[in-house]
Amino acid sequence: MPDALRAVELTVWTLADIYGEQGAQEVADQEWIALAGERGWAYLSKDDRIRRRPAELQALIDGQVRAFCLTNGNLGFDGQAAWFVENRHWIIQHCRKPGPYVYGVYRDRLEKLWPKN
Repeated sequence: MPDALRAVELTVWTLADIYGEQGAQEVADQEWIALAGERGWAYLSKDDRIRRRPAELQALIDGQVRAFCLTNGNLGFDGQAAWFVENRHWIIQHCRKPGPYVYGVYRDRLEKLWPKN
């Protein structure tokens, strides 16, 4: 999936890029979310449940993270990449707003999942 995003000229950092292959398997999600917040990165995930897990939600809040999560857990890598690529312009536009927030990434749109206001 990162290669598909890089192919449309997006800058992508993966866990393996930052922590190495072995370290990527060991880093906690909240640590990765916190790093995204520290560096001002948008956080892309295939797991929209991060907004329901206390430690991950707190990392989103503390880091003012702008998160975009796939809403279909059954997508293969090609489908995941396609949904992010199709919505990249919307993601970039939403990133102009400060976080924290979580948007769901659907095939043809984004929807705000958290916070509901």
